[in-house]
Amino acid sequence: MHGIKPFAALMAFTCVALPAGARAADDVAALRAELQAMKADYDARVTALESRLAELESPPAAVSEPASAPVAATRAAAAAFNPAISLILAGSYADTSREPADWRIAGLMPNGGEIGPGERSFGLGESEITLSANVDPYFSGTLIAAVTGEGEIEVEEAWFRTLALPAGFTLKGGRFFSGIGYLNEVHAHAWDFADQPLAYQALYANQYAQDGAQLKWLAPTDFFLELGAEAGNDGAFPGTRREGNGAGGTALFAHVGGDIGDSLSWRVGASWHEADAENRAYEDLDQFGDAVLNAFTGGSRTWIADAVLKWTPQKGAPGRQLKLQGEYLGRRERGTLVFDTEGAALADAYRSSQSGWYLQGVYQFRPRWRAGLRYDSLDSGTPSIGLVSGGALPPEAFPALLPGDATRSTVMLDWNPSEFSRWRLQYAWDEARDDGDTDRQLRLQYLFGIGAHGAHKY
Repeated sequence: MHGIKPFAALMAFTCVALPAGARAADDVAALRAELQAMKADYDARVTALESRLAELESPPAAVSEPASAPVAATRAAAAAFNPAISLILAGSYADTSREPADWRIAGLMPNGGEIGPGERSFGLGESEITLSANVDPYFSGTLIAAVTGEGEIEVEEAWFRTLALPAGFTLKGGRFFSGIGYLNEVHAHAWDFADQPLAYQALYANQYAQDGAQLKWLAPTDFFLELGAEAGNDGAFPGTRREGNGAGGTALFAHVGGDIGDSLSWRVGASWHEADAENRAYEDLDQFGDAVLNAFTGGSRTWIADAVLKWTPQKGAPGRQLKLQGEYLGRRERGTLVFDTEGAALADAYRSSQSGWYLQGVYQFRPRWRAGLRYDSLDSGTPSIGLVSGGALPPEAFPALLPGDATRSTVMLDWNPSEFSRWRLQYAWDEARDDGDTDRQLRLQYLFGIGAHGAHKY
């Protein structure tokens, strides 16, 4: 009996261990089979992706489409239309010491685009709606519509841009803000102040948009080097849309930039813009105080120099940044000026040389707080008016063109609770009018961004 017990225990252990060992072997085999299946599936996915990439990189073949696309392809095409959508809401409150309705810039032809101090009290600013998406591997498209406080809808930009041109080239076509200067491409919600400098308001009706084409080249260098050329119908001030074929306006620009150590970055640029104007009309008063409509026909050439310097400390001052920015704009126009187009219609030669500049600094002293200071100035020069020099009319017949020097000093403080909202308090001492008296302008502005929004310009 004593010998049977160890033998029985051994038999019992064997009966338990053998099935357990068999089960362990089966588990190992199952895991190996699962691993092999995963490897096979992974290899199949990699092969499919490589095949798809090769198909996209190869030139498209000129083949006819089948009469009916597969259901899967139709669903994929529907899902592809998923543009990024954003909305900018803006509004303000204004308090001015002088009547905003009689604001004008001394010595320069009115263009209809000057913003000035705006209306008093509460007002709805310009809301902006943006839709953008890649069309396919070769093109992207963007539409930016502005809804004014008066309920008008304007197309600010509507363009396509290439995605796959070689050698650093990019082509843009449609309506777009020109690449000249620095501020011209920047939309209103991204301005550091509530309004544009006087030079942009006077010489470009606040902002210059072109219907045409733009070609840019980004150099493959360690520093930033960008060259660009544009051609279009030049339907915006200082040009006018012509009835003939061809381009009415051309522009060239170059921008270069880089880093200085870990905390400083810079960019400088130069631009040239040529436009043709045909019967570019503006309202004025004659020597008797009666309203007249005058018109200019001729050529307009503008030169712009811009510079930006940014300081962002890497140590010891988290959330701080300093941005210094300035531009100089010079313009010469030559052609014919018609006095009182709807009446006397007197015409003679006209020449002018005008310039303007601004310099501003914005300091972010805390992560959500910024303060800024800007000074801008305009020099209208003394235009050569043939009707005046020839004795046909006195200088008082062209009060809008009497020489003047417009200046303005502006300070601002803004608070940014997040990257989607901004509150701004701005105060300006404006001496743009020809009488030289100061207009004290207080403005409180809000800006809210909703939805997807791309990165802003450097």
